[in-house]
Amino acid sequence: MQKKILWIGLAFVLASSLQVNAQYATEDSTYKRWFVGSSLLMLGNFDKKDNPEYIQLNVGYRITPKDVVSFEFKRSIYSWPIGIPFGPSFRKPGGSYPGHSRILAPTLGYQRFWWKGVYTSVHALNAFEKYLDENKKKIGNGYTLYLNFHLGYQFKFFKNRFFFEPAIGCSYWPVRTNVPDTFNLVEKKWPNYFIQPGLHFGFNF
Repeated sequence: MQKKILWIGLAFVLASSLQVNAQYATEDSTYKRWFVGSSLLMLGNFDKKDNPEYIQLNVGYRITPKDVVSFEFKRSIYSWPIGIPFGPSFRKPGGSYPGHSRILAPTLGYQRFWWKGVYTSVHALNAFEKYLDENKKKIGNGYTLYLNFHLGYQFKFFKNRFFFEPAIGCSYWPVRTNVPDTFNLVEKKWPNYFIQPGLHFGFNF
């Protein structure tokens, strides 16, 4: 599933290269302060084998044309350590959890535009996790703080009504508590960071 998401992200980056004017200005008649959106990572839900049941909703406000704050709500499940890199290790026998985790994650974000549509952002994702064994029996609750850093570009469409933000990102989790021992035996083999694409899109109003 992760490989599919990466290829989808690269395809949208190439397709979006046709539209390059994404700099905001308050005197622009198309300038909008509020937006709602989500992520194309939800396309991973079409993976029948490892459906992450991923849901994301974003609401944001532009304090200035260059400074943006946002609130995101995410929900998903996962059955393997997030730190597993792309390559032969992914889906390798013995690499998944003996069960899965369900996440509810309110997220706060800050985004800074530097030149035209080029931006960097940081998001603090507060993941409240429920761990279930292979029989779908609850075995514990945990908490993980994910810090997500992105470098990307925003493309605007239809007189700034819609936007798309392809990015390259790094997710790092400095805080992780109450991971069940059976899950931790698998998890400790991998780092506490992961490189992944960002594929946000939204509607301005």
